Amino acid sequence: MNLRPDLAIIADHVATGARVLDIGCGDGALMAALTAKGCDARGLEIDSTKVATAVARGLSVVQGDADTDLADYPDASFDVALLSQTLQTTRAPDRVLDHLLRIGQRAFVSFPNFAHWRVRASLLWGGRMPVTELLPERWYDTPNIHHVTIDDFRALMAERGVTVERAWFLNHGRQTGPAAANFRAEHAVFLLRS
Repeated sequence: MNLRPDLAIIADHVATGARVLDIGCGDGALMAALTAKGCDARGLEIDSTKVATAVARGLSVVQGDADTDLADYPDASFDVALLSQTLQTTRAPDRVLDHLLRIGQRAFVSFPNFAHWRVRASLLWGGRMPVTELLPERWYDTPNIHHVTIDDFRALMAERGVTVERAWFLNHGRQTGPAAANFRAEHAVFLLRS
């Protein structure tokens, strides 16, 4: 199965047999990969079309909103909670992260880095929000309502006393080193523990 690079990293680092909640699971591609390696994967997705696609694949997905429905999940009910390319679309990302770390013993979070040099250059030289392969929507039709950067995310984790167990940084779908990641990386993946 060919997964998006951030999802491939997550799939490679979730233990076989883990109980997993994938929040914002989309069509269930990551869940399918995790199920194939023996995980008990469940999903929450806001888009009804994507829910139907995932369910048609035989996956356990319910329609719901991360901003409101995570409060209904019991503490430590999963080994791992996942939030891939969803954090920046939530109304209250700090509260969503709190629930993520409450629900799962560990959490993976991936997001586009809005401090990447191409985003900065587009704003500096063009004066407009960028439209790129990784950020294909225009400013008025994007689902991204919080423009998070790697440094912003690290600062929030430090403020909340959350342990970052590991981080991966991606540029053009390939891993890049942590040096100047806030400037060089297009995407980030963090493994967290409260």
